[in-house]
Amino acid sequence: MPGKSPNAFRTISEVSSELDLPQHVLRFWETRFPQVKPIKRGGGRRYYRPEDVDLLHRIRSLLYDDGYTIKGVQKLLRQGDAGRGTAPALAAETRDEAALDGDKRAQLAAIQSELEDMRAILAKAAS
Repeated sequence: MPGKSPNAFRTISEVSSELDLPQHVLRFWETRFPQVKPIKRGGGRRYYRPEDVDLLHRIRSLLYDDGYTIKGVQKLLRQGDAGRGTAPALAAETRDEAALDGDKRAQLAAIQSELEDMRAILAKAAS
């Protein structure tokens, strides 16, 4: 940020601009990543420390650039591997989990389709 010391606290609007993210995304991430702990002052105003901003940059990069899911990033943060480079084995494991989620989604879509067919049959029988 021009005009501010690198060690200065940032408001949510400054961090939002810096990360090119809406403010509600930052507030949502606070609920999903307990490591992000901005200081809250009167009226609930958030002030982010430089280390919070760095962490938010890493989270954004992992989610948007590296394609991790929120669960995957949470796992990396819990294991302390969300720094500059992540372990390839953990990245593969996270991708495998995402594939399982995709399989579950496909199964649920098939079940939903089946239920919709049954609803149509019941509606036809009732009329």
